[in-house]
Amino acid sequence: MADESGLDMDFASGMAAFEAKEFSRAKQFLSPFAQDGNAEAQHRMAIMYQNGLGLVKDPATAIKWMRASAEQGYAFAQHGLGFMYMMGECVDKDEAKAAEWFEKAANQGMAGAAMTLGSMYEQGQGVAQDADKAQEWYKKSETMG
Repeated sequence: MADESGLDMDFASGMAAFEAKEFSRAKQFLSPFAQDGNAEAQHRMAIMYQNGLGLVKDPATAIKWMRASAEQGYAFAQHGLGFMYMMGECVDKDEAKAAEWFEKAANQGMAGAAMTLGSMYEQGQGVAQDADKAQEWYKKSETMG
């Protein structure tokens, strides 16, 4: 078995490859971490499958990885899953589920998720229209980093 620092190096290499848009290399490094339950690696794998980056676009695999990451509490994946449900991308459109995932991400400090949730309450999209709740979420988004 590889030592801990070797694993850390492989993960770092995978993340660096992703950031450098070397997606097939990123997949090679990140796939084992995603399989082992690393939420950040799962999120990156989901993005690659969702958009066909360095591999064949695969909506079913994209949603599998995004959901796995989101269910572990990874805020970026919760936000991403919210958009997938809101737009009907890789999954059937379900604005109520979108709102649930945006709320989870917003409760972890994701300003974009809070802003989107405010808009959803303002428009009654996936949730009951509620101007007060919309304003609450908009205000919360302003205080987030």
